[in-house]
Formats: sequence, C-alpha cells, structure tokens
Amino acid sequence: MKSKWPEVKDRIDEIAAWCRAGMLEKDIAKKLGISVSTFETYKNNHPELLESLKSNEEGANDLVENALYKKCIGSTYEEEVAFKCKSVYYDDQDRRCEEEEIKTTTVTKYLPPETMAQIIWLNNRRPDRWRRNAGKEKLDNDKFEHEKNTDARKFW
Repeated sequence: MKSKWPEVKDRIDEIAAWCRAGMLEKDIAKKLGISVSTFETYKNNHPELLESLKSNEEGANDLVENALYKKCIGSTYEEEVAFKCKSVYYDDQDRRCEEEEIKTTTVTKYLPPETMAQIIWLNNRRPDRWRRNAGKEKLDNDKFEHEKNTDARKFW
C-alpha cells in the first residue's frame, strides 16, 4: 500500500489552521482520509508534522488564555463611532435649511471585568482556594477516613 505522507506533507499549513481552530487530531485524520493510527505514525516519524501540531495548538491556547485574562481584569479598546452632525444655514431667500453629515471618530471604551471569567480562571489556576465545594472534598475525605477506622474496629 502506498503511503499518503506526501499528500499530508503538502497540507501541513492546512493542518496547522485546523489545529488553531481547535480541531481534534482524530478529526484531522478523518479530513485527511487516513486512520488515527496512521496519523500517529506520521507524527512519530515526521517531526515537522508534530511541531506544526504542537506550536499551533499552543498558539491557539495562548490566544484564548490572553482573551480570558483580559475579560478577568477588564480592558480598554478603541472603536470607530459614527454620528450625525447637523448644520443649520439660511439660503438666499432667508429660508432655514438643515444639512446632515455623518462623521466618524475613534472612541476609547472600557470593558469591565466579568465575574464568570474570574470564577473560571480561579477555579483552574487556584483550585485549592477557589474550586466550588473545595471544603466538601476535605469533608468527604475526613468521612472516608472515619468510616475506614470505624470498619476496622468492628468485630464480625
């Protein structure tokens, strides 16, 4: 059976884009028309494929992490805003005339922090202090130890 590696190699840029978009390796293999095991073999035997997968996945993760961080702390951004300007003038016969013109300007806006983003960040970065029901895990562990000790003392 002929190897499909030359065809896969020609599509490394496309594979990188799929990886940045968050596509799973099994789905990439399917799009390439190869099995997952063949894809794994290609990764092991061709460092350029493995490097492309790693760097693009990591790059996408970094972008999402940075976006989440900005949502956590708040940020400013610039936005083009259009508005109408009305001017009033009088013509030669002393009639009142109005003229509208649309102008644009750049405005700096503030995006306040989002509580949900902060919760997600802290749940993942500081699970010992911020995980939901963090105290429950300790209580469950204490209960397990107590039951284990109690069971050890029972005489059947």
